[in-house]
Amino acid sequence: MNTLDNESVNAIRFLSIDAIQKANSGHPGLPLDAAPMMYILWTRHLKQNPKDSHWFNRDRFILSAGHGSAMLYSLLHLAGYDVSLTDLQSFRQYKSKTPGHPEYRVVDGVDCTTGPLGQGLGMAVGMAIAEKHLAALYNEPNYPIIDHYTFVLASDGDLMEGISHEAASLAGHQQLGKLIVLYDSNNISLDGTTKNTFTENEKQRFEAYGWQYLLVNDGNDLDSLDKAIMQAKNNSTQPTIIEVKTIIGYGSPKANTNAVHGAPIGQADMLETRKFYNWAYEPFVIPNEIYENYKNKIAVPGLEAEKHWLKLLKQYSLQFPQKYKTLQKGMHNVLTSTWQNNFPASQIGENESGRATSQRVINAIAADNINFWGGSADLFTSNKTNIKADTAFEPQTPQGRNLWFGVREFAEAAAVNGIALHGGSRVFASTFFVFSDYMRAAIRLAAIQKLPVIFIFTHDSVAVGEDGLTHQPIEQLMSFRAMPNVNVFRPADANETVAAWQLALQSQSTPSLLVLTRQNLQTLDTANNPNIFKGGYIIAHEKGTKPDGILLATGSEVHLAISAQKKLAQADIDVRVVSLPCWELFEQQSSSYQQSVLPDNIIKRLSIEMGSTQGWEHYVGSQGAMLGINRYGASGPGEQLIDAFGFNVANIVEKYNSL
Repeated sequence: MNTLDNESVNAIRFLSIDAIQKANSGHPGLPLDAAPMMYILWTRHLKQNPKDSHWFNRDRFILSAGHGSAMLYSLLHLAGYDVSLTDLQSFRQYKSKTPGHPEYRVVDGVDCTTGPLGQGLGMAVGMAIAEKHLAALYNEPNYPIIDHYTFVLASDGDLMEGISHEAASLAGHQQLGKLIVLYDSNNISLDGTTKNTFTENEKQRFEAYGWQYLLVNDGNDLDSLDKAIMQAKNNSTQPTIIEVKTIIGYGSPKANTNAVHGAPIGQADMLETRKFYNWAYEPFVIPNEIYENYKNKIAVPGLEAEKHWLKLLKQYSLQFPQKYKTLQKGMHNVLTSTWQNNFPASQIGENESGRATSQRVINAIAADNINFWGGSADLFTSNKTNIKADTAFEPQTPQGRNLWFGVREFAEAAAVNGIALHGGSRVFASTFFVFSDYMRAAIRLAAIQKLPVIFIFTHDSVAVGEDGLTHQPIEQLMSFRAMPNVNVFRPADANETVAAWQLALQSQSTPSLLVLTRQNLQTLDTANNPNIFKGGYIIAHEKGTKPDGILLATGSEVHLAISAQKKLAQADIDVRVVSLPCWELFEQQSSSYQQSVLPDNIIKRLSIEMGSTQGWEHYVGSQGAMLGINRYGASGPGEQLIDAFGFNVANIVEKYNSL
């Protein structure tokens, strides 16, 4: 290590721990031990342009160990991104540009939000999948338009999380040779030594997944780190994990203990650490020659790399104008809507399940948009989410648009987040609704990062039937409605399903959940109702000028509500039926529109939904009632269960009359 390299590594260390010390909060252990590997990666291998953090063909870097955020911010500052010394001095403060964990869209140069351990690795797998797929679709001989790596820094904690097993297994199967993980192997976690919890052989584990495993015994050996990364880049058929042996908090008095993991090291230990590294500078002071070193090794070559790519892209646009045009649409997240012109409308009275309507929509969109794709957790035949005219995305057919995720729901959701973060395509994921619980943490990150991913969940209620209570969702609808920045759609018929798809595709910053039936739904007279796009609307009007009451429902229960309306009319009780397929969109409408649908002066209200009732009180009020299911389901034929839980016209009429 020459002197300038040594000082440049230490600049990462001290900017990081100075920021943590000033904030009196943070994780100093990782920046002190991982700075050398990050210096080598960023100055010798990571293709990036700090003046254009959104350059499409840049290498992606994911700090899966998001608690090491101070180190990432220090690197971004030194590299020339829009992260100033003032930002570093505001680390972890309210409304600062340097939050406690890296946040996408908040910090310039951060490729994804991390912190929940393991998910960074899962999203990186998705990014590598996207790179491989888009390269297969668009690259031509002598025109490697899509050609970059995805790098990850992972910790012991990342590799303990269950998602790391799912994601690594998927990456190995797909032979993602441009995925490279640097594993900060320091054998310390928050509570103490990993000997207490984490003792498997990582070499054998990852080789069993089909990865290349490399070892660097000394995390301070820059040349060995450089050679290992180069060896990883030269393996085009296997993802690589490089285990880098480090000492947490290296150079501080509390090194190699959990005491340096998640708390500032203190003023006295700061002085001792400065002595250890012979770092004579005051906090946040970096010599100009260090800034120049980073500029010459990152910013200057990065700017030239992007210029070269833009020149190549210009030539590509002339040689392959149609491909270029389609690629540009993908890069700007634009899909054509001409599929709607060729999509046959459902006829009133026609029977079709929500999942079957969705399948017709998926294939219509896919026929018009090469940048539209997605997958399922080994449930294509049940979810009906396969693109029929296309192949599977596999090592031999990376252009395929059917993503076979296997029974790996958490990794699936994280991967589609990564695909969305990478850019260039619109993506969906699917499974049974009850298994959305396995995806929940990743859906939350999709919402936090404002990713317009579409999650398709079929088998939406106890109507699943014989598979029993383990497969029958009860609380899932309400729990996702409680999640900020998520649009939950539960359509009542084919027309509402198509509308849900249209709205989901229009979204640029909100994930959409399409909750669809297994059982058939009769198409209602909804096709030409403009209010179908407003999240809630009157689907069956009262006969008079003012309704006696209101029945509110979603999904298949809307049909029951309409039948109950007719039954009540026989007793001269005139009620309105309101369909609320998407609460979130309804809440975004004007108060005057909401009042036109649910007038305050109509207090007799009954909600009807085969799931938890918690939340419906917002719409039925203190004098209304709720018909739902607040216990787990049972095994039996779906129609029998629907009736047994009280979802029949007679019970609805009785419950309404009891108001």
